[in-house]
Amino acid sequence: MGISRPATIAQALELGVIDEGFDYPDLGKGLEGADLIVLCTPIQRILSLMEEVGRCAPPGALITDVGSTKRRIGAQAAACLRPDLHFVGGHPMAGSEKAGVTAADPFLFQNAIYILVPGKEVPAPLYGALVESLKGIGAKVLELDAQTHDEVVAAISHLPQMIATSLVEMVGRLHQEKGYFLTLAAGGFRDLTRIASSPYAPVWEDICRTNQDQIGRMIDQYMGVLQDMRQRLADPSLGQDFAFANRTRNSIPRDAKGFIHTLFEILVVAEDKPGVIAQIAQALGGEMININDIEVMKVREGEGGTLRLGFDSQPAAHHALEVLARLGYQARRR
Repeated sequence: MGISRPATIAQALELGVIDEGFDYPDLGKGLEGADLIVLCTPIQRILSLMEEVGRCAPPGALITDVGSTKRRIGAQAAACLRPDLHFVGGHPMAGSEKAGVTAADPFLFQNAIYILVPGKEVPAPLYGALVESLKGIGAKVLELDAQTHDEVVAAISHLPQMIATSLVEMVGRLHQEKGYFLTLAAGGFRDLTRIASSPYAPVWEDICRTNQDQIGRMIDQYMGVLQDMRQRLADPSLGQDFAFANRTRNSIPRDAKGFIHTLFEILVVAEDKPGVIAQIAQALGGEMININDIEVMKVREGEGGTLRLGFDSQPAAHHALEVLARLGYQARRR
C-alpha cells in the first residue's frame, strides 16, 4: 500500500511498485491491517505524520522511518505512539541526486549501511523480521543509539556538506570579483565539492534544524583543525598530517557502490570514438570476464579518455589486462 499525493500514486500504480494507493486524507484506510509502516518523507513531515500514524495504525504494527537524523524523530515517536505500537528508527545510508518513484533502483541498498535505532521494548520477532527484510534487499544493518547516530553523521555527512557549500560559495564570490577562479577549477575541486549541488529544501533544511547542535560542534572542531594547520603551513610537521590523512583515507572500505566486496580495478586509455566501449565489453565478454563496474573518468573530446573497469577478483582483472593488451589498449591496475 502506498500513501502519497495523487500524482505520485498514479505513477506508482503505472510502474507496478504498489498494489493500491491512497491520498493523505485517507491515511487511516491505507494503514488498515498494516504489519509494517515506513515513513519515507523529509524529516519535518515525518515528525508531523507521527501523531496521525499513531492514531490510525493497527495494534501491534511496527513503525520505522528513513530520516537522516534520529533524536527528534525518536522523541516524537515516544511521545505520539500508543503503547501497543512499536517504533524502530531507520537511516539507510544510500540514495542519489534523483527523487520520486520513477528514480527507484532495485540495487539502491546493495551493500549500503542501514542504521537502525530501536525504540523501547520492541518485540524480538518484529525487530528480527525487519532486520532480515533489510538484509534481503542487500543492506548491511548496523544498530546505534540516537545520540551516537546524530554525532557520527554530523561528522561524516553533515559537516562535509557544509564544507562543500561554503567552499563553493567562497570561490564563487572570488570569481565574481576577479574572474578566473571557476575557469581554472579542475577535477580535484569538482570532486571535493560535488555535494554542493544538493538543494537546501527540504532535506538539508530539515537536517540542519534537527541536528544543529552536533553540526555546530563539528564545525567548531574542524575550524580548530584548520587554524592549527594554518599556523604550520611552513612547518615540516605538516607532513605528519598528510601522512595520517593518507593512511586514514586508504583504510576506508573501498567497496564500489552496489557491490558486496572490494572490486579490483584497472584503468584503460581509450580513443574517443563510437563503439570503443562496446568493443572492450565484447572482447572481455568473449573471454567470460564479467565487468562489475564501469566509469568514464576523463575524456578529451575527439581524442581519448580513461575508463575505469571494476572486476570481482584479482585473476579477472589480470586476465582483462591481458585481453586488452592483445587488442592494443594501454591499460594498468589502479
